[in-house]
Amino acid sequence: MKSKTILFIHGLWMHTSSWQQWMDFFNEHSYKTLNPGWPGDSLTVAECRANSKEIANRGVEEIVESYAKIIATLPEPPIAIGHSFGGLIAQILLGRGLVRACIAINPAPMKGVWQLPISAIKASLHVIGNPFNVNKANSLTYKQFRYGFANAVSENEAKELYDRWTIPAPCRPLFQAATASFAGIQTKVNTQNKSRGPLLITGGEKDHQAPTILGIASVKKYNTTVISDFKLFEGRGHSLIVDNGWKEIAEYSFTWLKKNGL
Repeated sequence: MKSKTILFIHGLWMHTSSWQQWMDFFNEHSYKTLNPGWPGDSLTVAECRANSKEIANRGVEEIVESYAKIIATLPEPPIAIGHSFGGLIAQILLGRGLVRACIAINPAPMKGVWQLPISAIKASLHVIGNPFNVNKANSLTYKQFRYGFANAVSENEAKELYDRWTIPAPCRPLFQAATASFAGIQTKVNTQNKSRGPLLITGGEKDHQAPTILGIASVKKYNTTVISDFKLFEGRGHSLIVDNGWKEIAEYSFTWLKKNGL
């Protein structure tokens, strides 16, 4: 199989090194992989936690442009795999024709997705409930992580994931997503691009942070002449890319890529 490149994009509150087991998995299947962080990210979880001011006040467009610049240095357009806000960023890149395909795992909602599930509001209210947070970086408490990310795993695993992977995140993207229905275009995706590559969006049945209804609504926005698939993972929460069941998601993603000649 000819080697292809996968660009992994992390979401809010998770360090990019959380993709390592995915990278190992796809490397074993003859893909090249890379996982650059967001602007302001440090190389390690500990460094990110110690340098939260570098992470603060980064908006969606700045993050998207940082990945666009990396893509421009590659010998071929990559496949983008993103989780949460990373899934939204991956879709923006797909809509712009910068990546050859996209897998958006439990993505944040794009502009035009108006549904506001109570669990998603609750999971983000500690940030968007205070407008003075917009220029700041936010760190989740364990209680917030347990509700928003790790509600579908055991208490012990939730604590392990929290300690291992969580980092401060810029608050601005959450405000941009929250106000997208009536202001701003930062989270807009070109869903009518007929020349784009295939798209897979996933949802987790128990996801509080990005409930399934958001992913389904996003898929319905796309032009139906191009592949736009949706996959529900039953019993799974927002931590599905890093918890004990991560390989189920990775294997499904691999099978979907092969089915689409990628």
